[in-house]
Order: sequence, then C-alpha cells, then structure tokens
Amino acid sequence: MTEAAPAAEGRIHEFTTRSGTDTVEVGRKLARLLKPPQFLLLRGELGTGKTTLVKGIAEALQAAERDEVTSPTFTLLHEYDGTQGDKPVKLYHLDVYRLESERQLETLGLDELLTPDALVLVEWGEKFKSIRKRATGEIAITSEGGDARKITVKLKE
Repeated sequence: MTEAAPAAEGRIHEFTTRSGTDTVEVGRKLARLLKPPQFLLLRGELGTGKTTLVKGIAEALQAAERDEVTSPTFTLLHEYDGTQGDKPVKLYHLDVYRLESERQLETLGLDELLTPDALVLVEWGEKFKSIRKRATGEIAITSEGGDARKITVKLKE
C-alpha cells in the first residue's frame, strides 16, 4: 500500500492498494481523517472494494468487526455505533443502487441521519441530485488491474 502526499491543504488524499487487506487498512486510516458530521459519496464500479473500505472504517471506530460489515445492497442502510477518540460516532453505510427515483430516496430519511456525530457513506449516491448536493466530499475507488486499487478522498472545505 502506498500513500501519495496530501494535496490542497490536506483535503485530497490518495492511496494505492494491492489487496483487500490493504483496502481495509486504508479504511482504518480514513477513520482518523473523517471528522463528523460528514456525508460522503462512496464511488466505484461493482467489485472495486467499497464495502471492504467500510470494513476498515468501522473496525477503526470500534463500531463493528470486519466480518460483521456487509454490503447494504438489499437492506439499503446499515448503522453502526462506534467511537472516535473519546466521542461517540454513528457510522451509516447506505447503498442506493437499487433505488430509481428521488421519491424512493425520500423514504430513507437522509436529513435525519446527518447528526453532529455522524459519518454517512453512500454507495451509488452520485445517481441522485439531492445526495450530490448534501455531499461534503467523496471517496472514489478505481481498479488499477488485478487486485490493485486507487483510492482518492476529496473533502470539501
């Protein structure tokens, strides 16, 4: 795993991973970078490791064990209680891939999720204008061939 030097005053971070284990480790590092409240798009094609990254974030926040974190494709939302330092934190992992309209999205109550102690990670959120407008940044994962991945984190000021 390699990490590029942070750019733009620490608001953009890039990582290259070579395995699922590396991707989990990047998630652990990101848990230290992400300060609630955050509402982040989690972008990447099917199978690039979005849920694997969330496993590392949840583990670092002591919110869930690695094997307890699964894709919310069919449930739409998984909620985890953890801590960051000595402060409680809520980790919400959403997958809106199967939703087709803003109306369906409204039933999730996104506004209620973004509390001062929340980290909200939304897979496939780029499909919806209302989610793009709420986003405070994005985590993009792209395949570099084989098990290699490039992970780019962009946080708004």
